[in-house]
Order: sequence, then C-alpha cells, then structure tokens
Amino acid sequence: MSADYCFVVIRRCALIRITLLSGGTGTPKLLQGLVRLVSEENLTIICNTADDYYFYGLYVCPDIDSVLYCLKSFLDEEKWWGIKGDTFNCLDMLKLYGYDPWFQLGDRDLALHIHRTRLLKEGLSLSEIINDACMRLNIKPHIIPMTDQKVTTMVFTDKGKLNFQEFWVREHANVKVFSVEFEGIKRAEPTQDVIDSIMESDAIIIGPSNPVTSIGPILEVKGIKTALERTQGIKIAISPIIGEKPLSGPAGQLMETQNLSVSPYAIAKIYSNFLDVLIIHSTDTGLVPQIEELGISVFSTNIIMKSLDDKITLAQEILRLIEEKTC
Repeated sequence: MSADYCFVVIRRCALIRITLLSGGTGTPKLLQGLVRLVSEENLTIICNTADDYYFYGLYVCPDIDSVLYCLKSFLDEEKWWGIKGDTFNCLDMLKLYGYDPWFQLGDRDLALHIHRTRLLKEGLSLSEIINDACMRLNIKPHIIPMTDQKVTTMVFTDKGKLNFQEFWVREHANVKVFSVEFEGIKRAEPTQDVIDSIMESDAIIIGPSNPVTSIGPILEVKGIKTALERTQGIKIAISPIIGEKPLSGPAGQLMETQNLSVSPYAIAKIYSNFLDVLIIHSTDTGLVPQIEELGISVFSTNIIMKSLDDKITLAQEILRLIEEKTC
C-alpha cells in the first residue's frame, strides 16, 4: 500500500478505538505496526496473565512485560522477551547459591519484577500496578491484565504436571502433553475496564497468538466471551497457523490435545461464536469456502511479520478492514 493510502487511513481512523487480545510474541509484533498508524491513546491491550509465575521470589508477568517493553522500545526482538542488551550477572551469582536459573531474568528486567512484587505485597491489584508502570514509562496505550485474580496454566505431561513456563522454557516442549488446565479460572473475573474496552471499541483484534494458552485463558475469564458476542465492534482475528504449522511456539502441539486440527480452519472454529473476520496467509486460500460456512468472512494476505515493513503492512490491511465498517 502507498504512503498516501496510509495517510488517509490515519486521518479517517484517528478516533477509532481498538482493543487487542494479546499473548506470546505474535500480538506484540502486530502492535509494533499499529502504533505507527493509529492514535496510541485509542489502543487497549488485554493481556494473558495465565503464564504469570513466581521466579526467585519475584512475580513475573511474561506477556504483559513483553507488551510494556515493546511499547517502550526496550524489547529484545531477537528473543522476543526481556530487555535488549541486558546482562545476567544476578543469575550468574544465584548459581553460586545453588539455584538453577533456567528461567532467564536479566539485570535490568529484574527492576520491574521487584517493583511489581513489592506493590503486590502492599495490597495493590495487578491492574493498578500495570497502570503505575505505564505512567512511569510514559506508555500511552492502555494495558490491562485479563483479570486481577491469579490464574495459572498447567500442562499435564509424561513428566508430570508443569506450569506453562516449565513446559515451554525449561522443557522446551519436549514432552508428551495430555491436557491443559487453567487453575483458578472459575473464580477469575475481569475488571470493569476489560469489559468496557470490549464493549466500547470499534474493533477488537485477536492477535496471532497461541489459541490454547495465550488467547484461551482470556476467553475463559467470566464474561469476556459474552462481551465479545454482544459488542458492536468488528471482531478480527489473525491466524497463528499457516498450513499445518504454527508461526511460532507450541500452538500445534497444544491444539492437538484439544482434539483440534492444526489449521486456520480450526482457529476459525475456536472463535466462531463471535468472530467477524479471519485473516489467513495467502497460501491458505483453499480454506476460504470452509471457513465462510462458519459465517466468518476471510481475508488473505501475508501474515508473516519478519520486518517492520511487514508489521506495518499487515496493520494497514487490518485498518482498511476496520475502515470499511466504521469510518
């Protein structure tokens, strides 16, 4: 798309309110494109918190922190976690005291976890703490945890019951998976900001993230699916699957535990109760008729975001779809 078209989209859609459901690495990549095209104040990111866990006595929120660092241009984009150029001297010292630092937290990264853990002990909610971090880092988009209650993704494997970080980071997913459970999900409730952002947005984007353990927990929080079904905003998802393979991460392995095929069609089925548009890769156009039978419109384009240009181009495509409905 031309620069002139991009300018027109920005002018026409300057006041459009967009909410993203985010987890893993796919959605932050898309976010890098969106923030260059739309008003940051009109962006809300609802983050998965089921990957959160205590490491070395500190409360870590991997998906929230990736979004924070992404928006502050701190993110290490080679690993897609942590802070670029960080050192690991603290973890090296922990080894001397008998720790196995399989979960890597850099020296600069530790500051956020120390700050968050202290405020949690003082009685602040996770939402309040993230608002505080955004204010201190001068981050304009609104970042919201999916819930302030503790939810933990547990993966049942041939090596026993593992939290998601043990499964993915420590074991590198090299285990046989039987099932996935979200501990604490039945008592989890969204904050009013989560529901308001869905109901009041002109567009809700489900990022190209793992549908089982990144987006799945968000959808299981009480009231979120209902809000997605009732909102008048257009609901758009980007497939995290091309052909029969995930763009990244263990999505394929985990989808199979849910008796789902690893395909864009399965993504459409998961979101079929509320989804308006599914964006698939240009090589998957053969699935269009099958997906459309679910009542979902399909748009095909390049969804592989290797470069900043790729991210901006995909964001432009999404804005054009939103523009057709709202501008």
